[in-house]
Amino acid sequence: MKISRYYDNLEQFLKPGKALIIYGPRQVGKTTLINSFLNKTKYKYRLESGEDIRLQQLFSLNDISKLKEFIYGYQLLVIDEAQNIKNIGLALKLMVDHIPDLRIIATGSSSFELAGQVGEPLTGRKITLTLYPIAQLELMEQYNLYDLKNNLEDYLVFGLYPEVLTAHSKDEKKRLLNDLSGSYMFKDILELDRIKSSKLLLDLLRLLAFQIGNEVSLSELGKQLGIDAKTIKRYIDLFEKSFIIFNLRGYSRNLRKEITKKSKYFFYDLGLRNAVISNFNSLEIRNDVGMLWENFLIIERIKKRAYKQIYGNPYFWRTWTQKEVDLIEERDGKLFGYEFKWKDKKVKPPKEFLETYKEATFTVINPSNFQDFIL
Repeated sequence: MKISRYYDNLEQFLKPGKALIIYGPRQVGKTTLINSFLNKTKYKYRLESGEDIRLQQLFSLNDISKLKEFIYGYQLLVIDEAQNIKNIGLALKLMVDHIPDLRIIATGSSSFELAGQVGEPLTGRKITLTLYPIAQLELMEQYNLYDLKNNLEDYLVFGLYPEVLTAHSKDEKKRLLNDLSGSYMFKDILELDRIKSSKLLLDLLRLLAFQIGNEVSLSELGKQLGIDAKTIKRYIDLFEKSFIIFNLRGYSRNLRKEITKKSKYFFYDLGLRNAVISNFNSLEIRNDVGMLWENFLIIERIKKRAYKQIYGNPYFWRTWTQKEVDLIEERDGKLFGYEFKWKDKKVKPPKEFLETYKEATFTVINPSNFQDFIL
């Protein structure tokens, strides 16, 4: 089954004088997206891999005459896994500035290396897209609302990586996710940050997996793993930049009553999260369904905002007296509060929230109305 991606038409993002940078987790379909586009493009293209040592050596020279010779006769340059090329940003800047008719696409599974390299050199010279695991709104091409709701448990347990989603059996899904959650998941971190062992990374990720939806104390994690909070913070930052987890920060206009310094962490894909804790049990015998539901809705909402260009800032809200709202979106100067409940039951908004933010709305998202929220 071929799953249509929201960015199937990359043509609209290709502009002379701009480099198109596509980020996203490993195995999320960036290479498939590129190949699909190249199969139908009108441009004469050159496709290269950032893992090619000869390409790494050429780009490290930052010699525009050699770069012009390399790309002569082509209209489009595509570099897959571009984060492996040192100083890739400077080389791309030279080509954008000195070969104005050339179109460029660079993909990377590691934003902490690729973004760091292309950020400053390509200021004003790039268009950036993030490709996520399959979004529910992308699946609408194959399924209707009934089908998506009927498959909900599968998405909460096995996630939405393309290869996992199209696997023919649960055993195959488990095998794929277990392979992905091994050292392969940490490939960028181990290679680019010179961390020698993936065991500590996996131990930390496992602790974070058990704390979805809860505020995380770096010092507490450090005590459990026997390392200092600064190291914990650095590892978590690497997880974020490798598209394994993302964080929500606390929202506040009243610092005396509301929690703002701590973060909540969620996984880009629940199948990966469940593989990390070795739990692929059905929902009816699990005690973490609330965590899965909250993570699922937040990441699907992130995908929707990204793909449909709904601009806003996400937060959680919590007071020192433990009153909370799972997600707050700040959009167009307004606040939208959302509470996520797996069971269909009435929930009153926290009194303190409505008193503090009188202009805010409050909506409970449950299995009966979630599709309006994420599609």
